[in-house]
Amino acid sequence: MNYETRVIGTEELRGLPGPETPPRSRRSIIIAVLVVLLIALVVGYLLFGRSKPAAKAVEQLPLVSVVVPGRSTVARVVSATGSLAARREMPVGVAGDGGMVTRVLVEPGQWVGKGQVLALVDRSVQTQTAASLDAQIAVARSDAAIAQSELDRAQTLVTRGFLSKADLERKAATRDAALARVKVAQATLGEANARTSRLDIRAPAAGLVLTRAVEPGQIVGPGTGTLFRLAEGGQMEMRAQISEADLRGLRIGARAQVTPVGGSESFTGEVWQVSPVIDPQSRQGIARIALSYNPALRPGGFASAAVVAGSTDVPQLPNSAIQSDDKGNFVYVMGAGDKIVRRAIQVGEVSDKGVSITEGLNGTEQIVLSAGAFLTPDQKVKPTRVALSAANQR
Repeated sequence: MNYETRVIGTEELRGLPGPETPPRSRRSIIIAVLVVLLIALVVGYLLFGRSKPAAKAVEQLPLVSVVVPGRSTVARVVSATGSLAARREMPVGVAGDGGMVTRVLVEPGQWVGKGQVLALVDRSVQTQTAASLDAQIAVARSDAAIAQSELDRAQTLVTRGFLSKADLERKAATRDAALARVKVAQATLGEANARTSRLDIRAPAAGLVLTRAVEPGQIVGPGTGTLFRLAEGGQMEMRAQISEADLRGLRIGARAQVTPVGGSESFTGEVWQVSPVIDPQSRQGIARIALSYNPALRPGGFASAAVVAGSTDVPQLPNSAIQSDDKGNFVYVMGAGDKIVRRAIQVGEVSDKGVSITEGLNGTEQIVLSAGAFLTPDQKVKPTRVALSAANQR
Protein backbone atom coordinates (compact mmCIF):
# COMPACT_ATOMS: atom_id res chain seq x y z
CA MET A 1 0.00 0.00 0.00
CA ASN A 2 1.37 3.38 -0.99
CA TYR A 3 1.01 6.33 1.27
CA GLU A 4 1.64 9.90 0.21
CA THR A 5 3.24 12.13 2.58
CA ARG A 6 2.46 15.88 2.53
CA VAL A 7 3.73 18.74 4.39
CA ILE A 8 0.98 21.09 5.33
CA GLY A 9 2.10 24.64 5.45
CA THR A 10 1.27 27.19 8.08
CA GLU A 11 -1.06 29.01 5.79
CA GLU A 12 -3.04 25.89 5.14
CA LEU A 13 -3.21 25.09 8.89
CA ARG A 14 -4.60 28.54 9.70
CA GLY A 15 -7.32 28.06 7.17
CA LEU A 16 -8.61 24.85 8.72
CA PRO A 17 -11.80 25.24 10.71
CA GLY A 18 -11.45 24.49 14.56
CA PRO A 19 -13.96 22.84 16.89
CA GLU A 20 -16.62 25.28 18.16
CA THR A 21 -17.18 25.80 21.92
CA PRO A 22 -20.77 25.68 23.01
CA PRO A 23 -22.09 28.85 24.87
CA ARG A 24 -23.34 26.80 27.89
CA SER A 25 -19.83 25.48 28.51
CA ARG A 26 -18.34 28.98 28.56
CA ARG A 27 -20.81 30.13 31.22
CA SER A 28 -19.87 27.17 33.41
CA ILE A 29 -16.23 28.00 33.13
CA ILE A 30 -16.85 31.64 34.07
CA ILE A 31 -18.98 30.64 37.06
CA ALA A 32 -16.31 28.20 38.26
CA VAL A 33 -13.62 30.90 38.03
CA LEU A 34 -15.78 33.33 40.01
CA VAL A 35 -16.43 30.72 42.70
CA VAL A 36 -12.70 30.05 43.03
CA LEU A 37 -12.00 33.77 43.33
CA LEU A 38 -14.69 34.16 45.99
CA ILE A 39 -13.31 31.27 48.01
CA ALA A 40 -9.82 32.77 47.77
CA LEU A 41 -11.10 36.11 49.03
CA VAL A 42 -12.88 34.51 51.96
CA VAL A 43 -9.82 32.46 52.93
CA GLY A 44 -7.58 35.52 52.65
CA TYR A 45 -9.90 37.55 54.85
CA LEU A 46 -10.03 34.81 57.42
CA LEU A 47 -6.28 34.41 57.45
CA PHE A 48 -4.95 37.95 57.08
CA GLY A 49 -7.77 40.41 57.07
CA ARG A 50 -9.00 39.98 60.63
CA SER A 51 -6.85 42.15 63.00
CA LYS A 52 -5.84 40.69 66.35
CA PRO A 53 -6.97 42.55 69.47
CA ALA A 54 -4.21 44.72 71.04
CA ALA A 55 -2.62 43.16 74.11
CA LYS A 56 -3.10 45.08 77.32
CA ALA A 57 0.14 46.91 78.22
CA VAL A 58 1.76 45.71 81.48
CA GLU A 59 4.25 48.06 83.17
CA GLN A 60 7.51 46.22 84.01
CA LEU A 61 9.32 47.95 86.89
CA PRO A 62 12.93 47.06 87.84
CA LEU A 63 13.21 45.36 91.20
CA VAL A 64 15.87 46.98 93.43
CA SER A 65 17.05 46.27 96.98
CA VAL A 66 16.98 49.17 99.41
CA VAL A 67 18.39 49.56 102.91
CA VAL A 68 17.76 52.01 105.76
CA PRO A 69 21.21 52.68 107.32
CA GLY A 70 20.18 54.29 110.60
CA ARG A 71 22.99 55.79 112.70
CA SER A 72 25.82 54.12 114.56
CA THR A 73 28.83 55.16 116.63
CA VAL A 74 31.97 55.14 114.53
CA ALA A 75 35.50 55.80 115.72
CA ARG A 76 36.91 58.97 114.17
CA VAL A 77 40.23 58.00 112.68
CA VAL A 78 42.77 60.64 111.68
CA SER A 79 45.31 59.69 109.03
CA ALA A 80 48.76 61.23 109.27
CA THR A 81 52.31 60.85 108.05
CA GLY A 82 55.59 61.66 109.70
CA SER A 83 59.06 60.49 110.63
CA LEU A 84 60.30 57.99 113.18
CA ALA A 85 62.70 59.07 115.90
CA ALA A 86 63.98 58.19 119.34
CA ARG A 87 61.54 59.35 121.99
CA ARG A 88 64.42 60.65 124.12
CA GLU A 89 67.60 61.00 122.09
CA MET A 90 70.80 61.44 124.08
CA PRO A 91 73.83 62.98 122.33
CA VAL A 92 77.10 61.88 123.96
CA GLY A 93 80.32 63.87 123.60
CA VAL A 94 83.57 64.58 125.46
CA ALA A 95 83.01 65.56 129.08
CA GLY A 96 86.68 65.95 130.06
CA ASP A 97 89.81 67.51 128.60
CA GLY A 98 89.90 65.11 125.69
CA GLY A 99 92.82 63.58 123.91
CA MET A 100 93.45 60.78 121.44
CA VAL A 101 90.85 57.99 121.27
CA THR A 102 92.50 54.62 121.85
CA ARG A 103 89.47 52.27 121.69
CA VAL A 104 85.83 52.38 120.70
CA LEU A 105 83.89 49.70 122.56
CA VAL A 106 80.37 49.81 121.04
CA GLU A 107 78.66 49.78 117.66
CA PRO A 108 75.30 51.17 116.50
CA GLY A 109 72.45 48.84 117.40
CA GLN A 110 73.99 47.64 120.66
CA TRP A 111 72.35 48.07 124.05
CA VAL A 112 74.39 49.74 126.78
CA GLY A 113 73.89 50.29 130.50
CA LYS A 114 74.08 53.47 132.49
CA GLY A 115 77.72 54.54 132.96
CA GLN A 116 79.06 51.95 130.52
CA VAL A 117 82.27 53.04 128.76
CA LEU A 118 81.69 53.72 125.07
CA ALA A 119 85.21 54.83 124.12
CA LEU A 120 88.62 55.20 125.79
CA VAL A 121 90.90 58.24 125.51
CA ASP A 122 94.67 58.10 126.04
CA ARG A 123 95.55 58.88 129.70
CA SER A 124 99.33 58.43 129.91
CA VAL A 125 99.96 62.02 131.06
CA GLN A 126 97.15 61.91 133.58
CA THR A 127 98.50 58.66 135.00
CA GLN A 128 101.89 60.23 135.68
CA THR A 129 100.25 63.27 137.24
CA ALA A 130 98.25 61.03 139.57
CA ALA A 131 101.42 59.18 140.59
CA SER A 132 103.12 62.49 141.41
CA LEU A 133 100.19 63.61 143.50
CA ASP A 134 100.11 60.31 145.31
CA ALA A 135 103.78 60.81 146.23
CA GLN A 136 103.02 64.31 147.52
CA ILE A 137 100.41 62.80 149.81
CA ALA A 138 103.02 60.46 151.22
CA VAL A 139 105.38 63.41 151.83
CA ALA A 140 102.62 65.38 153.52
CA ARG A 141 101.78 62.47 155.75
CA SER A 142 105.42 62.11 156.76
CA ASP A 143 105.62 65.81 157.62
CA ALA A 144 102.43 65.48 159.63
CA ALA A 145 103.84 62.48 161.51
CA ILE A 146 107.05 64.38 162.39
CA ALA A 147 105.02 67.38 163.52
CA GLN A 148 102.89 65.16 165.72
CA SER A 149 105.97 63.58 167.33
CA GLU A 150 107.52 66.96 168.05
CA LEU A 151 104.28 68.11 169.59
CA ASP A 152 104.14 65.06 171.84
CA ARG A 153 107.73 65.64 173.09
CA ALA A 154 107.03 69.31 173.65
CA GLN A 155 104.07 68.49 175.86
CA THR A 156 106.30 66.40 178.16
CA LEU A 157 108.85 69.18 178.34
CA VAL A 158 106.22 71.74 179.24
CA THR A 159 105.18 69.72 182.28
CA ARG A 160 108.81 69.69 183.45
CA GLY A 161 109.23 73.38 182.87
CA PHE A 162 111.78 73.10 180.06
CA LEU A 163 109.48 74.55 177.36
CA SER A 164 107.11 77.46 177.41
CA LYS A 165 103.49 77.24 176.47
CA ALA A 166 104.11 79.51 173.47
CA ASP A 167 106.54 76.99 172.01
CA LEU A 168 103.97 74.25 172.59
CA GLU A 169 101.36 76.21 170.68
CA ARG A 170 103.75 76.69 167.78
CA LYS A 171 104.36 72.92 167.68
CA ALA A 172 100.62 72.29 167.64
CA ALA A 173 100.15 74.76 164.77
CA THR A 174 102.92 73.08 162.81
CA ARG A 175 101.23 69.72 163.33
CA ASP A 176 97.87 71.12 162.17
CA ALA A 177 99.43 72.64 159.06
CA ALA A 178 101.05 69.31 158.20
CA LEU A 179 97.70 67.53 158.51
CA ALA A 180 96.06 70.18 156.31
CA ARG A 181 98.73 69.65 153.64
CA VAL A 182 97.86 65.95 153.68
CA LYS A 183 94.21 66.76 153.00
CA VAL A 184 95.16 69.18 150.23
CA ALA A 185 97.32 66.54 148.58
CA GLN A 186 94.53 64.00 148.85
CA ALA A 187 92.02 66.41 147.34
CA THR A 188 94.37 67.24 144.50
CA LEU A 189 94.82 63.56 143.75
CA GLY A 190 91.08 63.03 143.86
CA GLU A 191 90.59 65.87 141.39
CA ALA A 192 93.21 64.40 139.06
CA ASN A 193 91.59 60.98 139.25
CA ALA A 194 88.20 62.50 138.47
CA ARG A 195 89.61 64.30 135.45
CA THR A 196 91.21 61.07 134.34
CA SER A 197 87.97 59.14 134.68
CA ARG A 198 86.17 61.77 132.60
CA LEU A 199 88.45 60.90 129.73
CA ASP A 200 86.32 57.78 129.30
CA ILE A 201 83.23 58.48 127.17
CA ARG A 202 80.34 56.89 129.06
CA ALA A 203 76.63 56.35 128.48
CA PRO A 204 74.58 58.81 130.58
CA ALA A 205 71.68 56.30 130.77
CA ALA A 206 70.76 52.83 129.61
CA GLY A 207 69.62 52.70 126.02
CA LEU A 208 70.26 51.78 122.41
CA VAL A 209 73.24 53.09 120.46
CA LEU A 210 71.92 54.80 117.33
CA THR A 211 74.99 56.38 115.76
CA ARG A 212 78.78 56.40 116.21
CA ALA A 213 80.94 59.28 114.97
CA VAL A 214 84.38 58.49 116.40
CA GLU A 215 87.26 56.19 115.45
CA PRO A 216 90.47 55.09 117.23
CA GLY A 217 93.29 57.61 116.75
CA GLN A 218 90.92 60.55 116.50
CA ILE A 219 91.74 63.59 118.64
CA VAL A 220 88.69 64.71 120.56
CA GLY A 221 88.01 67.57 122.93
CA PRO A 222 85.17 69.59 124.47
CA GLY A 223 84.46 71.27 121.11
CA THR A 224 84.47 68.10 119.02
CA GLY A 225 80.69 67.65 119.15
CA THR A 226 78.53 64.57 119.37
CA LEU A 227 80.37 61.25 119.20
CA PHE A 228 77.45 58.90 119.94
CA ARG A 229 73.66 59.15 119.85
CA LEU A 230 71.61 56.95 122.17
CA ALA A 231 67.87 56.26 122.46
CA GLU A 232 67.05 56.26 126.15
CA GLY A 233 65.56 52.89 127.05
CA GLY A 234 65.29 52.08 123.33
CA GLN A 235 61.96 53.91 123.22
CA MET A 236 60.84 55.16 119.81
CA GLU A 237 58.19 57.54 118.60
CA MET A 238 56.52 58.81 115.45
CA ARG A 239 56.26 62.54 114.97
CA ALA A 240 52.99 62.65 113.05
CA GLN A 241 52.05 65.79 111.13
CA ILE A 242 48.33 66.43 111.62
CA SER A 243 46.16 69.21 110.24
CA GLU A 244 45.00 71.99 112.51
CA ALA A 245 41.37 70.84 112.45
CA ASP A 246 42.20 67.22 113.34
CA LEU A 247 44.73 68.23 115.96
CA ARG A 248 42.10 70.15 117.89
CA GLY A 249 40.16 67.01 118.80
CA LEU A 250 43.19 64.86 119.56
CA ARG A 251 43.84 63.84 123.15
CA ILE A 252 46.86 62.45 124.98
CA GLY A 253 46.53 58.67 125.30
CA ALA A 254 44.75 58.22 121.96
CA ARG A 255 45.53 54.87 120.34
CA ALA A 256 47.34 54.74 117.00
CA GLN A 257 48.51 52.21 114.45
CA VAL A 258 51.87 53.08 112.88
CA THR A 259 53.06 51.47 109.62
CA PRO A 260 56.61 52.18 108.40
CA VAL A 261 57.00 52.82 104.70
CA GLY A 262 58.02 49.73 102.77
CA GLY A 263 56.50 47.29 105.24
CA SER A 264 53.08 45.82 105.92
CA GLU A 265 53.48 45.32 109.67
CA SER A 266 51.75 47.84 111.93
CA PHE A 267 52.78 48.77 115.46
CA THR A 268 50.49 49.91 118.24
CA GLY A 269 51.30 53.13 120.05
CA GLU A 270 49.64 55.99 121.83
CA VAL A 271 49.84 59.76 121.66
CA TRP A 272 51.96 61.05 124.54
CA GLN A 273 52.34 64.65 123.46
CA VAL A 274 50.30 67.04 121.30
CA SER A 275 52.04 70.07 119.87
CA PRO A 276 50.95 73.34 121.53
CA VAL A 277 51.79 75.33 118.39
CA ILE A 278 50.76 75.20 114.72
CA ASP A 279 53.15 75.78 111.83
CA PRO A 280 51.92 79.02 110.20
CA GLN A 281 53.08 77.84 106.78
CA SER A 282 51.72 74.28 106.59
CA ARG A 283 48.90 74.79 109.13
CA GLN A 284 49.90 71.53 110.76
CA GLY A 285 50.99 70.46 114.22
CA ILE A 286 52.97 67.53 115.60
CA ALA A 287 51.49 64.65 117.56
CA ARG A 288 54.17 62.45 119.13
CA ILE A 289 53.19 58.78 119.23
CA ALA A 290 55.15 56.61 121.69
CA LEU A 291 56.24 53.18 120.40
CA SER A 292 58.02 50.26 121.97
CA TYR A 293 61.35 49.20 120.52
CA ASN A 294 61.30 47.07 117.40
CA PRO A 295 64.08 46.57 114.84
CA ALA A 296 61.65 47.59 112.09
CA LEU A 297 61.29 51.04 113.65
CA ARG A 298 64.34 52.89 112.40
CA PRO A 299 64.81 56.51 113.46
CA GLY A 300 64.75 58.84 110.48
CA GLY A 301 62.41 56.59 108.51
CA PHE A 302 59.01 57.62 107.17
CA ALA A 303 55.74 56.13 108.39
CA SER A 304 51.98 56.54 108.22
CA ALA A 305 49.63 56.46 111.18
CA ALA A 306 45.92 56.00 111.85
CA VAL A 307 45.05 57.76 115.10
CA VAL A 308 41.72 57.20 116.86
CA ALA A 309 40.58 60.72 117.71
CA GLY A 310 37.22 60.13 119.38
CA SER A 311 33.95 58.88 117.88
CA THR A 312 31.02 60.22 115.86
CA ASP A 313 27.38 59.16 115.34
CA VAL A 314 26.87 58.82 111.58
CA PRO A 315 25.09 56.56 109.03
CA GLN A 316 27.04 53.68 107.52
CA LEU A 317 26.45 52.11 104.12
CA PRO A 318 27.88 49.14 102.22
CA ASN A 319 30.32 50.14 99.55
CA SER A 320 27.98 48.84 96.81
CA ALA A 321 25.46 51.59 97.58
CA ILE A 322 27.90 54.43 96.88
CA GLN A 323 28.28 55.78 93.34
CA SER A 324 30.70 58.41 92.08
CA ASP A 325 31.21 60.52 88.98
CA ASP A 326 32.84 63.81 88.03
CA LYS A 327 30.46 65.64 90.38
CA GLY A 328 31.50 63.59 93.41
CA ASN A 329 30.06 60.78 95.52
CA PHE A 330 26.32 60.15 95.62
CA VAL A 331 23.64 57.57 96.41
CA TYR A 332 20.19 56.88 95.02
CA VAL A 333 17.36 57.50 97.47
CA MET A 334 13.75 56.35 97.13
CA GLY A 335 11.57 59.40 96.57
CA ALA A 336 7.83 59.99 96.24
CA GLY A 337 6.03 57.45 94.06
CA ASP A 338 8.98 55.00 94.27
CA LYS A 339 11.06 57.21 92.01
CA ILE A 340 14.83 57.40 92.14
CA VAL A 341 16.35 60.59 93.57
CA ARG A 342 20.07 61.39 93.44
CA ARG A 343 21.61 62.56 96.75
CA ALA A 344 25.14 63.98 97.04
CA ILE A 345 27.13 62.71 100.05
CA GLN A 346 30.48 63.08 101.79
CA VAL A 347 32.19 59.84 102.80
CA GLY A 348 34.27 59.37 105.96
CA GLU A 349 36.00 56.40 107.50
CA VAL A 350 36.00 53.02 105.77
CA SER A 351 35.91 49.89 107.94
CA ASP A 352 34.69 46.31 107.87
CA LYS A 353 31.24 47.57 108.88
CA GLY A 354 30.94 49.86 105.87
CA VAL A 355 31.56 53.42 104.76
CA SER A 356 30.69 56.27 107.10
CA ILE A 357 28.61 59.08 105.59
CA THR A 358 29.54 62.41 107.15
CA GLU A 359 27.23 64.62 105.09
CA GLY A 360 24.12 64.16 102.97
CA LEU A 361 22.13 61.55 104.94
CA ASN A 362 20.37 61.44 108.29
CA GLY A 363 20.00 57.64 108.39
CA THR A 364 16.22 57.36 107.81
CA GLU A 365 16.30 57.30 104.00
CA GLN A 366 15.78 54.21 101.85
CA ILE A 367 19.02 53.83 99.93
CA VAL A 368 19.38 51.73 96.79
CA LEU A 369 21.77 48.98 97.80
CA SER A 370 23.07 47.86 94.42
CA ALA A 371 22.51 48.19 90.65
CA GLY A 372 22.77 51.96 91.00
CA ALA A 373 24.84 52.17 87.84
CA PHE A 374 21.84 50.93 85.79
CA LEU A 375 19.36 53.44 87.21
CA THR A 376 18.63 57.05 86.38
CA PRO A 377 17.07 59.85 88.43
CA ASP A 378 13.23 60.01 88.32
CA GLN A 379 13.08 56.38 87.19
CA LYS A 380 10.27 54.41 88.84
CA VAL A 381 11.31 51.15 90.47
CA LYS A 382 9.92 48.45 92.72
CA PRO A 383 11.84 48.57 96.06
CA THR A 384 12.57 45.56 98.23
CA ARG A 385 13.84 46.35 101.71
CA VAL A 386 16.92 44.46 102.98
CA ALA A 387 18.29 44.43 106.53
CA LEU A 388 21.58 46.28 106.96
CA SER A 389 23.23 43.25 108.60
CA ALA A 390 22.32 41.09 105.62
CA ALA A 391 23.58 43.75 103.23
CA ASN A 392 26.99 43.83 104.95
CA GLN A 393 27.34 40.06 104.54
CA ARG A 394 26.98 40.25 100.77
